[in-house]
Amino acid sequence: MDPVIIVGAGPVGLALSLALAHQGVPSVVLDEGGGKDEPRPARTVVLRSDTAALVERLGCATVRDEGSRWTGWRSMRRRQDVRQLALGDETAPAPLHMPQHALTRGLRGAVAGQPLIQLVTDSRVDAMEQDVDGVSVHTRGPASTWWRGSYLVGCDGARSTVRKLLGVRFPGRTAVERHAVAALRTELPWPDEALLHRQPPWRSGGEEVTARPLPDGIWRLDWLLPARGELVTPDALVTRLRDTLAGWCGRTPPYELLDTGVYTLHHRLARRWRVDRSFLAGDAAHLLGALGTQALDEGLRDADNLAWKLAHSWHHGASEPLLDSYQAERRAAVASRLRAADQSLPILRGGNALRTYLPGAARGHDILLTDGHLGQGPLGAPPVYTHSPLAPEYAPSQTMVGTEAGAPVADVRVTAPDGTSARLRDRLGRGQLLVILVAPGTGVWDRRHWVSAGVMPRLAAAVTALPVRAELLVTEGYPGASAHTVLLVRPDGHLVASFAGVRPAELYSAADAARGGAPAGVRSDRTADIN
Repeated sequence: MDPVIIVGAGPVGLALSLALAHQGVPSVVLDEGGGKDEPRPARTVVLRSDTAALVERLGCATVRDEGSRWTGWRSMRRRQDVRQLALGDETAPAPLHMPQHALTRGLRGAVAGQPLIQLVTDSRVDAMEQDVDGVSVHTRGPASTWWRGSYLVGCDGARSTVRKLLGVRFPGRTAVERHAVAALRTELPWPDEALLHRQPPWRSGGEEVTARPLPDGIWRLDWLLPARGELVTPDALVTRLRDTLAGWCGRTPPYELLDTGVYTLHHRLARRWRVDRSFLAGDAAHLLGALGTQALDEGLRDADNLAWKLAHSWHHGASEPLLDSYQAERRAAVASRLRAADQSLPILRGGNALRTYLPGAARGHDILLTDGHLGQGPLGAPPVYTHSPLAPEYAPSQTMVGTEAGAPVADVRVTAPDGTSARLRDRLGRGQLLVILVAPGTGVWDRRHWVSAGVMPRLAAAVTALPVRAELLVTEGYPGASAHTVLLVRPDGHLVASFAGVRPAELYSAADAARGGAPAGVRSDRTADIN
């Protein structure tokens, strides 16, 4: 089999190559640049807990060394505190904030240690061809050449060449929000806490300003600008900065200005994310970012979703329903996010002055913005693939747990039959399903007893008989689950189904559905001895 060709060496393309390598799939990453990213302290990313765990699992060391996890969230309106939230526990996980160039450098470092990944710099794609067996891509550069791959994934950004070569339209809205940004080293009254300040009382405060901490005493400040007009000169930005610091601190404290910028946010969604053996991911497939939503967060979820499906097809043959499910799941999830943002924008950014004086309006607006920034609610919560084409048919033996089918599972501690113990997230991304038995007391029993006792032997036999590779794990408890509940989890951590007890036939059917059925030309055997 030929490698997977990935066009674009930003965080999404690099993460996809690493996720494939962790599942035994080689890739060629075509980077039109020279392999180095200019440090821009004002260009940062906010990762939710699930995507931060993903990039750390892929070997990105800078997540630990150069990222900051906020201890709290504070929101203000005019001169009053509206809300304060403590962050860092399971009910309110802290987002990870770091410079994007540090994230990219960490992913490049992980790629350098992966023999299954070939990173090719100074290679700009200018032509491509597809056939039933694979994809051919031509690059121009110091050594123009054709590359042959089993699949092609365009992770080449908002102006994606791959998307244009595929003839895929990219409709949406232009200039949804504009922000002036500054990165500076200073001391603010809320160490390690992020701040959203709406309608600050000083003259140059504008409608909204946010302050988000980074390591080493660095802060990123964002000022919301009118959607059009208002040229922001360097002097005007420094004036905004000094007024803002004085408004928060009583006087302008000493500061070191590191970087500035002005950026415009667009909302766009590609019509198609799959064309035969070619796929789109990240900014090549979608643009978002208004109201605190995070485009890179969604791009990393694209990579996580697509990687295990490509890996399964690469190793076992293509299942069309499995490959089609990437667009069905991820495009629908991003469309829902964009729809929530578009519905919220007139409420939060509209010109009707009455909206700020209605009873409860300010608090309601604060909740919407907090959701977007902290990864909660329609604007930020991890996606739930409720209507996935990979969802199994309902069976009477299925039972409800604290996670609905299609949602990311809770990160509980699990134990393998060999005695190895880890967090559940650490077992993801290995190209196999996870079968988890809820068995209270296993943590205190001798492993030799519970491995061969109760329902374990029958469950182990059922796992061995599944149509796809799966790992059997045991947990002391799971939210909302009773003893002997069995959970089936996808390689990307989304729940397929949960069963009341060991149900070999139903477990087999759910696993078969999760892989999209048998690959083309392969019969899906369901023998009587699994019942």
